[in-house]
Amino acid sequence: MLGNILTLKNLLSGNPRGSIAMIVLVCVILLQGCASTPSREDVDMDIDPADPHEKFNRASYDFTDKVDREVFMPIVNAYIDYIPDAAQRSIGNFYDNLGYPNVALNAFLQGKLKQGAEDTLRFAVNSTIGMFGLFDMAGHMGLKKHDEDFGQTLGVWGMKSGSYLFIPLLGPSNQRDVTNIPIGMVTNVLFYAGLAVGTYFAAPLTLLGAIDKRARLIGPMRIRDEAAIDPYLFVREASMQQREYLIYDGNPPLNLYDEPFQDNPFEKDSNKKRL
Repeated sequence: MLGNILTLKNLLSGNPRGSIAMIVLVCVILLQGCASTPSREDVDMDIDPADPHEKFNRASYDFTDKVDREVFMPIVNAYIDYIPDAAQRSIGNFYDNLGYPNVALNAFLQGKLKQGAEDTLRFAVNSTIGMFGLFDMAGHMGLKKHDEDFGQTLGVWGMKSGSYLFIPLLGPSNQRDVTNIPIGMVTNVLFYAGLAVGTYFAAPLTLLGAIDKRARLIGPMRIRDEAAIDPYLFVREASMQQREYLIYDGNPPLNLYDEPFQDNPFEKDSNKKRL
């Protein structure tokens, strides 16, 4: 959650080309480090093949959870208590609209030409008559809201998810989906607004966006805290299933989880191709 704040703040203060290159470099380092093969003496027969880096991931989860509970949640609780629901909806619409070019782009990359055109129109409508996205006028016109990103695109193209990753302050991901971090950043309107106007303008908006995002997760987080014996496993399994659900547009094949896990995200899987 707070990772959005820190990442954008650093991003918006520099040269755009250098910022993009830096984000890509960080992602490559993450992928290389997490994809490394453990030595024979480090191999544990009890290691989950979907989560071979569980020790690191749990440490990242514990750190993120501590920051969330001690630093972020008091702010989020005040936001929920004192900001009217209608205002929260408008704020959520605004931030969804800022990142919607990423949705339209990946719809086209997945070959969903009609949806991509509708998503582009949705962004244009909400950015104009919707007052920069504060009001979902496109929804009232029958233009549905979609959820696409570059990680989903790679999944549609046949790339396997690779091993599970929990990125400190950012949350659950995997070797494939981590690529959406730089893509999602440079397709967000706030990125360019910050470059044009400056960090002093973008930083408060980024902070409010992080608060709004965390507030929208308050329900699932309560379920995690109340029902999960192991919160880490709850988050891991829920996030992995949600990603597959999105990749298949809500219709995953019945035998999706019957095949053995493959840790190489660059190995093609014909069963996942939809193009």
